[in-house]
Amino acid sequence: MDASHTGPRPDRAESDLASARRVLEIESDALRALARSLDSAFVRALDSLNLAGGGRVIVTGIGKSGHVARKIAATLASTGTPAQYVHPAEASHGDLGMITRHDAVLALSNSGETAELTAVVEHARRFGIPLVLITSRAESAFAQTADVALVLPAEDEACPMGLAPTTSTTLMLALGDALAVALLERKGFSAEEFQRLHPAGRLGRQLLRVSDLMHAGEAVPLIDAERPMSEAILIMTGKRLGCVGALGPDGRLIGIVTDGDLRRHMDGGLFARRVREVMTPAPRTTRASALAAEALRIMNERGITVLFVAAEDGHPLGILHVHDCLRAGVV
Repeated sequence: MDASHTGPRPDRAESDLASARRVLEIESDALRALARSLDSAFVRALDSLNLAGGGRVIVTGIGKSGHVARKIAATLASTGTPAQYVHPAEASHGDLGMITRHDAVLALSNSGETAELTAVVEHARRFGIPLVLITSRAESAFAQTADVALVLPAEDEACPMGLAPTTSTTLMLALGDALAVALLERKGFSAEEFQRLHPAGRLGRQLLRVSDLMHAGEAVPLIDAERPMSEAILIMTGKRLGCVGALGPDGRLIGIVTDGDLRRHMDGGLFARRVREVMTPAPRTTRASALAAEALRIMNERGITVLFVAAEDGHPLGILHVHDCLRAGVV
């Protein structure tokens, strides 16, 4: 058999794993060093980036730092801090107009002297735009001119030659995450706000509330429990949700009539019976504020297809069908 098809040699496999573990250990050690190094400069950076009045955080960088900058801008924007990536080379050819006096600039430069960033830095200084720099060199020209310089700890790159940006870009990315999350917590950014910014993504679907999907108002099939079943069947047919909720004298939900209840009571006298004689009492309900995923779990566990949505005092607010959850992508 061709040796190339038998898998890696044991010594090669061990060497590969050792290389991977070395990279992860170097970078994890660097992250711990970064956490220890944070000081009041981080808080001042948050003050500079915590904008109001329509301002945005303009994130910029080039090369590997540019790729990290794009991700930081996306993370900021998705967690309640309006942000935009601006390519520094394009900025010097007209895109400086994207950066206004209401904005703040977050620049990434490992050396602190990246030539392509010069136009953005000068623009920020000329118009008094807050400038936060993430760099590895506190003595660099950009660090000296920035309002706040967040200096990365002096840690070795994971590349065995010490040349490829590895540890340094990991630190930049992690520091960007730290800024985004700290700003999120400052603003009191809620799960509901997160969902509004992620309507089509899986995270957004996980955060959908029952109130986002439920039928309400005239769409809710309800009837007084003392009314005849002939009227209940008409409501069930018209609302097309396969059930009708039974109300007590005070308007609270006291029962439910489903297709299964109809089959169990099917005889010549069904139409003349009162709803309370046919209904299943004390139906399971859910809260309007509950996650739709939680409501779907209840329906799956109980083998039912609908849940009435009720207020704390028992008055019905709406109804949720399993198909509403599935259409919204809640699983």
